[in-house]
Amino acid sequence: MNTDQITELVVKIAKRARAASLELASLSTDRKNRFLEDLADRLVSETDAILVANSLDLQAAQTLDLSGPMTERLTFTPERIAAMAEGVRQVATLPDPVGIEIERLSPPRGFDLRKIRVPIGVIGIIYESRPNVTIDCAILCLKSGNAAILRGGKEAFHTNMKLAELIQETLQANDIHEDAVQFIPTTDRWALNALLKQDDTIHCIIPRGGESLIRFTVENSRIPVIKHYTGVCSVYIDAAADPDMAERLVINAKCQRPSVCNAAENLIMHQDAAAQLPRLAKALHERGVELRVDKHAKALLSGSGLPLVDADAEDFATEYTDLIISIAVVPDTKTAIELINANTSGHTEAIVTEDAAAADKFLTEVDAAAVFHNASTRFSDGFEFGLGAEIGISTDRLHARGPMGLNELCSYKYVIHGTGDIREN
Repeated sequence: MNTDQITELVVKIAKRARAASLELASLSTDRKNRFLEDLADRLVSETDAILVANSLDLQAAQTLDLSGPMTERLTFTPERIAAMAEGVRQVATLPDPVGIEIERLSPPRGFDLRKIRVPIGVIGIIYESRPNVTIDCAILCLKSGNAAILRGGKEAFHTNMKLAELIQETLQANDIHEDAVQFIPTTDRWALNALLKQDDTIHCIIPRGGESLIRFTVENSRIPVIKHYTGVCSVYIDAAADPDMAERLVINAKCQRPSVCNAAENLIMHQDAAAQLPRLAKALHERGVELRVDKHAKALLSGSGLPLVDADAEDFATEYTDLIISIAVVPDTKTAIELINANTSGHTEAIVTEDAAAADKFLTEVDAAAVFHNASTRFSDGFEFGLGAEIGISTDRLHARGPMGLNELCSYKYVIHGTGDIREN
């Protein structure tokens, strides 16, 4: 297809999505939940077919020269498909946000004024590599009464197309508007350019992927964008940290799945806890983690025999999405907070301590969408928060912040019930 044909295709998809969104706004909770349960069953029953499609993408990944973390995000297994289906079922059990009364106001005139939660309308989701996003976004948008337009990356095209096919089959089987969820069936970059110009029919864009994709989206979109650029997350080990807990949390935050945005990229140690550093560094090294150290950490580890890389200032602001961690030793909690706030992407930060005052200071003064005390940064996730799947994580400050579930995919409207009230001044 040439650029004119692609633009025409995207415009038609957007217009159909807008028409579908007007029907979805009043779709009953029972019908939404039946769709979700049927989709979960279909994902499990079609596991083999999904894996076949995914294998085509994994074969192509070798020619695309994808990084290890990108390939890991792309890969489906029966276990991951089962977990994805469980996420769909969990969303079915969640309260329907549409029509919920957020607030009842008392205006001077005395009439009945309420703020009611309603769908945003049409949401465009742009993403790379991770095909589970196709399902996560489709189900959250539908449950919250929104139409979804999905634009996945070329590296997951076959898997995404198979998942989109299953979604379409399930919509039809449940007599729900077939344009409620649409997948743009081309990997041509022009489709993204065209999508970002449809501000008369699309109400929100959510990009999920690397920083370059997100910045391109923000710079070229006429439509409001909800996003986070990077996930630069830190774990701070306070002077009063329990050593066993500190090791367990650091290893989990860095190593459990280093390719994701809630993995820890920085380890910050209070100088009075620095005796723990050789132990932590050894445990990280044994798991294949490259250690990038500031001068204070380097001095403490100089006799350890561990391979060390000198860290520069930029390292503490870098999202590695790999088995690499930057390590700093600081004199106090105040300095730790300053270091984090200077480098954070606003995603997730954690403190390990048994000192309640230090924890309160950290949780209050660190500027991030999520702050944790004695818990791994890996919990910054919609599923772990009980939101079901998540459509993304926002580090913005308006409308939504942190993992975005059903409530964050809604806006609101004011509803007045009057008795013939008129305004006379």
